Amino acid sequence: MSQSVLPVVLLSHFTAALVALGMPPFFGLILTDTFAVEHTVWVGWFYIIPTVFTALAAPFWGRVADRFGRRWSLLRAQIGLAVAFVIAGLAPSVVTFAMALMVQGFLGGTFAASSAYLSTVARGQNLTQSLNWMQGSARSAMILAPILFGFFMTWVPAQRLYLYMAILPLLSALLVWKLAPPDPVSGGAGGQKHSRERVSASASWLRLRLLYFGFNFALVASFPYFIPWTQERTGSTAAMAGVLYSLPHAIYLIILVSPLRRSVFFGNPLTLPAGLALFALSYVIQATAGTTAAILAGRLVMGLGMTTCLFALNAETARLTRIENAGQSFGALDSAGKWAGVAAGVLAGVATGMSNQTAPFWLGAGVTLLTITLSVYRSRSPATEPRTPKQGVKPWQ
Repeated sequence: MSQSVLPVVLLSHFTAALVALGMPPFFGLILTDTFAVEHTVWVGWFYIIPTVFTALAAPFWGRVADRFGRRWSLLRAQIGLAVAFVIAGLAPSVVTFAMALMVQGFLGGTFAASSAYLSTVARGQNLTQSLNWMQGSARSAMILAPILFGFFMTWVPAQRLYLYMAILPLLSALLVWKLAPPDPVSGGAGGQKHSRERVSASASWLRLRLLYFGFNFALVASFPYFIPWTQERTGSTAAMAGVLYSLPHAIYLIILVSPLRRSVFFGNPLTLPAGLALFALSYVIQATAGTTAAILAGRLVMGLGMTTCLFALNAETARLTRIENAGQSFGALDSAGKWAGVAAGVLAGVATGMSNQTAPFWLGAGVTLLTITLSVYRSRSPATEPRTPKQGVKPWQ
């Protein structure tokens, strides 16, 4: 299998995540300066528009990918993003801009499309490491995007930046078209499974979707409030608050490029409960912190917990993935993660309004503790792929 597959898919996902994750922090600027929207409450609603439509569309596109091909689905996602970015960059009104975000959510879904495509060329541990690198591309985008876009916006209006960024998914689509091989023909093993095995696998996937929901809910709960909360609590500058915000994602990248990523610890059934426990502890540390040093400690623990959870979830995902329905499976996981983000944003806002800006941390800790109770019960699935196959792409080792 060509070694160009994984780098191309990672680049494709990174370019999509760069804009999809990097532009929402500037929605307030776009709405007030470009469309003269005075009520900042609308910023939160615009923030979740693409997330809601991705959550709605991901299962549908997953089924389509299983039927017509995962490579086609990845091309569709990239071209769909390019179309949405062009509409957003040229939108003459706030309504048209909202429609562009709907198109972005409905036609996007690059994480599910990229993951499903990788499942056609990788299995077992190779797929686990590929999914870890996929998460690394998203973390890189979250760190770099605000810096890059803030720099470019000194010359280009925030809305028009969408128009220029439309070039990125088009280039990614070209690379996928030229370099990525076609889907391999899947075997007929799927039709030979016993009904009892299919029921067991279905229960395992349901459990995994619930774990994804719980983890992503806890992860997103504090996102919108962390920087202003840190500045208010410690008097830190915006730059320092931004560094603290990015720190957990930086820790993920450091571990990803180190030999630690190949540790057998991440395949242990107790890894996920341990990672969730660290994650909950990090929220307690941050919620009770009164100094920059204490928040720094909490963010370090959060980075370790987040990395452990993602590695464990990716290992479980690879263990359960079946090539015949990989698109539907990853679409369902993506949808669960997106609905978790929407629910976390709404409930964190309600909790903050009823209490204060510390409430999202306690909310995240509580949901994490609930998720731990589910994580300790590991479903058995007889229909699993071998853990260490010989074939497939070999992630950077």
